[in-house]
Amino acid sequence: MKPTHRLACLALILTGSLGLSQANSVTANHIAPAGTGIRDGQHDFDFEIGTWKTHLRRLIHPLSGSTEWVEFNGTSVVSRIWDGRANLVELEVDGPGGHIEGLSLRLYDPNSHQWSLNFASSKGGGLGQPTIGEFKNGRGEFYDQEMFNGRMILVRNIWSDITPDSCRFEQAFSDDGGKTWEVNWIAVDTRSKPAGSASDD
Repeated sequence: MKPTHRLACLALILTGSLGLSQANSVTANHIAPAGTGIRDGQHDFDFEIGTWKTHLRRLIHPLSGSTEWVEFNGTSVVSRIWDGRANLVELEVDGPGGHIEGLSLRLYDPNSHQWSLNFASSKGGGLGQPTIGEFKNGRGEFYDQEMFNGRMILVRNIWSDITPDSCRFEQAFSDDGGKTWEVNWIAVDTRSKPAGSASDD
């Protein structure tokens, strides 16, 4: 994606997120004060800045009893915004299930010390319900509540297995108030190496 197109997409997403703008207004002075015991997580996503090879598995019919999965391969490009206190993810993958293009705008709230993750698909063209959460001990957990097939469900996103060159993301749904969870989206990312490097494929 050309830089001008990327900026245009970012402007559209930011415009659609005006309702979050006050809660997510970020300045260099909004950090956890020393000695408060509150963890400052404004750089929690720094590990993901860059270009990644993405292997994605998606459950075709969540919460239906089906166990049929489809696989995709492609790239994720994560760009730093506001010195790491926000970032933009550009996902593009292909597979037997078709072509997926998505954007995720992540915003750090310096007051709650949590992140909101705002996803948009090229097929829908609008922002979904933001998932809210934080990282603890190298693991990120984010939650929201939304409608799915006419029922209100819980949604959970988890980042785990984080290293300098790899990470794992999974999404799960629960229709019983969080008693049980069904994973329906698993992405394993491996950092792309510069062309010509010894470890480049």
